[in-house]
Amino acid sequence: MSTKKESDSPGDWLTLDEERDWRAYLRMVTAVQVRTAHDLAALGLSEPDYEVLSTLSERTDGTSTLREQANKMGWSRSRLSRHASRMETRDLIRRAPDPADGRGCLLALTPTGWQTLRGAAPDHVASVRRHFIDRLTPDELTALGHIARKLSEDR
Repeated sequence: MSTKKESDSPGDWLTLDEERDWRAYLRMVTAVQVRTAHDLAALGLSEPDYEVLSTLSERTDGTSTLREQANKMGWSRSRLSRHASRMETRDLIRRAPDPADGRGCLLALTPTGWQTLRGAAPDHVASVRRHFIDRLTPDELTALGHIARKLSEDR
């Protein structure tokens, strides 16, 4: 990325420091995701499974429209629909017609889904602590959280 040509303008390429930091960020995200995903897999869940279960659990009744859930997770509705089908075959969630939208559907945690989430959550929290939280000082965590929220904003 930092390789420059005579014809390139100075702003076209990353500096060596920018490239180093960009690559460090990519490696950090990959390392944390791989480690926490490995720990979730040992519990029989994928990261997307856990994301669906945990975000649905934020609703009092564990139910959300497919549209709202996809927006909350930053997924397309078709991606979530396909994943929901796989989770439905495992009895983690169920789908039902949305009475407010004839073309939409509701996603709801099943008793098995609630139980699976309750069983996995303590181990997942321990994994996040081990691979992320506990490796940073409180000031580093605060700064990283600020940066993450800044980069996550729509522009």
